Amino acid sequence: MRELVYTGFVSLDGVLDSPGGGPGEEHRSGGWVFKDIDFVPEAFALKGEELADTTALMFGRRSYQAFAPTWRESEDHAAYKELPKYVVSTTLGEGDLADGWGPTTILRSVEEVAELKKTEGGAIFIHGSAELARRLSDAGLIDRYHLLVFPVLLGGGKSLFSTADREKQTLKLRESEAYSNGIVKLIYDVTR
Repeated sequence: MRELVYTGFVSLDGVLDSPGGGPGEEHRSGGWVFKDIDFVPEAFALKGEELADTTALMFGRRSYQAFAPTWRESEDHAAYKELPKYVVSTTLGEGDLADGWGPTTILRSVEEVAELKKTEGGAIFIHGSAELARRLSDAGLIDRYHLLVFPVLLGGGKSLFSTADREKQTLKLRESEAYSNGIVKLIYDVTR
């Protein structure tokens, strides 16, 4: 059974909208990860540590279309280039996939994600993809959360968790660390 791991930057009020402020990110505070917060390298070390566990990447359509052209050419993301990628979308076509960014499979439903989890292989990391994260969380398919919580309140925007009325889900803290710039690393396992 493969693990699905959500990894992301999130504001203290649970918003993960437009952290980098790049193309396709329209939040009024886009780029909030880099504004008004001192850069402390160790606060971002989690991103490098995740590479050892990542055997595949998963995105929703919008995040895939935002990340693919940038990450494909980025030296910071070179280790991701040849990893298998999965895009969950009902509208994306094969002709919309980025050339030169490793093998990419389109999944059309949450049920197909559930089937993928039953296959052999390592952890699949989900980046960005707020809508997808909410749907997979509501379906009980996310196994772990890697969160860097930033000391900002963004008000509105895409939230990591849905407001759907659902059964309580319990998390177990695996690791945490606070940094001098106010960022807090939280790694939680979903208990079942």
